Amino acid sequence: MAKKRYKIGKKYKAKKMQEKKHKILVVDDEPDIVEFIDYNLKKEGFEVYKAFNGKDAIELAKKHKPDLILLDVMMPEMDGVETCVELRSIDSIKDVYISFLTARSEDYSQIAGFEAGADDYITKPIKPRVLISRLKAMLRRNAFADNTPSSDNVGGLVIDREKYVVIRDKEVLNLPKKEFELLALLTSSPGKVFTRENILSTVWGDDVIVGDRTIDVHIRKLREKIGDQLIKTVKGVGYKFESE
Repeated sequence: MAKKRYKIGKKYKAKKMQEKKHKILVVDDEPDIVEFIDYNLKKEGFEVYKAFNGKDAIELAKKHKPDLILLDVMMPEMDGVETCVELRSIDSIKDVYISFLTARSEDYSQIAGFEAGADDYITKPIKPRVLISRLKAMLRRNAFADNTPSSDNVGGLVIDREKYVVIRDKEVLNLPKKEFELLALLTSSPGKVFTRENILSTVWGDDVIVGDRTIDVHIRKLREKIGDQLIKTVKGVGYKFESE
């Protein structure tokens, strides 16, 4: 019996060792907020790294390559928007999920964040249960089912959904995740009109609240990169991708 118990214990230990802890980098210049988030994330089994300014956040991100970064917008010296732009310029971490933390609810604050390449937006004061739910949704979210082709060629674009790469005229386009997911959604059915509600639900998720102009900002940035003629606006409804 002792030998059998040893084998079971060994298998259990091996299984536990194989379980992946998601790594979260929390960045805020207010220590109380960082410790509050740190405490609640660790309770849920996350591996947490902490930074209190943008420069330290960039160094920690390069060193530990987190799965997700919670980034405060309003920080002295190097604010969250500047930090986000810098993070997106570093090849080894440019695809990491970034969610802004801010007490500001104005549209322009969200737009500034998305312009910088953020994927999501969480408003203070932070409620632990809501925060955990949002983080888990972001970490598990995949805009497309597993049977979606890993790559496609449409409208002169090569879209590799596994590598998050878009190629146009032999040029590799660097798209933030949300821009990529939006483009991949539109190109999954050329000519089909995707409603704003459908886009928000598929790309951002039903549990995420974003401003009305969020889609418009991402569409505008996509048009700047792939051309105005490929994405058409259907007034009062949504958007569609025209391959011809």
